[in-house]
Amino acid sequence: RNQPLFEILFLGTSASAPSAKRGLSGQVVSHNEYRFLIDCGEGTQRQILQSGIGFKRLTRILLTHGHLDHILGLGGLLSTLLRWESIDELTIFGGKSTLERVRVLLYDVVLRGNQPPMPLTLKEIKPGVVFEADDFTVTAFSVTHRGPDCLGYVFEEKARRPFLSEKADELGVPFGPERRDLVAGLEITLPDGRRITPDDVLGPWEKGSKLVVVGDAGRTDNLLEVCKDADGLVIESTYLDEEADMAKQFSHLTARMGAELATKAGVKKLILTHISRRYREKDVIAEAQSIFNNTAVARDFDTYQIKKEIENGK
Repeated sequence: RNQPLFEILFLGTSASAPSAKRGLSGQVVSHNEYRFLIDCGEGTQRQILQSGIGFKRLTRILLTHGHLDHILGLGGLLSTLLRWESIDELTIFGGKSTLERVRVLLYDVVLRGNQPPMPLTLKEIKPGVVFEADDFTVTAFSVTHRGPDCLGYVFEEKARRPFLSEKADELGVPFGPERRDLVAGLEITLPDGRRITPDDVLGPWEKGSKLVVVGDAGRTDNLLEVCKDADGLVIESTYLDEEADMAKQFSHLTARMGAELATKAGVKKLILTHISRRYREKDVIAEAQSIFNNTAVARDFDTYQIKKEIENGK
């Protein structure tokens, strides 16, 4: 079976303007052959090249909102793709007002009457499932920030029942299509006439791994439910607690607020991003870790693997 995990690569981790060491918002979430680019700040295409992952299969872009530090990179990316088509199609997902701004950037500024080099779709989405594969879903949820249509995304593996190969061996189930049928929930009949049902060889249901990515946000009380029991939570941390008033004014979060959310929601790992140039990274991490120990502050090109921790003896 495919690896039951999500991998997230940070391409840019700075808030609102780039710094010497941090580019603007962009992350790639991968699950087996699927890849999603979340946000595309200015300079994202260079970060993609520098990271070595390349443009292959980067056919889906999920936007959290329409602020320029999250979308300006789309212009450069499309402009490059006009010169050498390295992807077959491109779908950009986002809320209504976000896509209105993206449409002007791509069609009026970059294309100016020319055709896109590949089928290009701007797909307006609302909270709910926005993408579904055999073994995982991507769901959008509402986030409160400045302006309408702000979204976050949950990547969640579908629950599954593990195949107990020792059980199958004991029962004499041959390797091959019989085992595949059992996993698919079908009953099989062995050559000696015995009927084997999926219940004979499948363990109890196990929830899949869950990664929650919040874009810019000004409050966390309405995120508690969606973040519940997540294996990984990626969230902005534009301010520190000493400037909580400013965070409130601009509808952003402090490191403390992210850590408190992680604690309340029972999250396993917290990854902070969207870091302001005014702070030292170690101060951001210290504030968050004083409340939620398993916190990291993402740097450009960091990769994290988000998977279910199987508890011992269970």
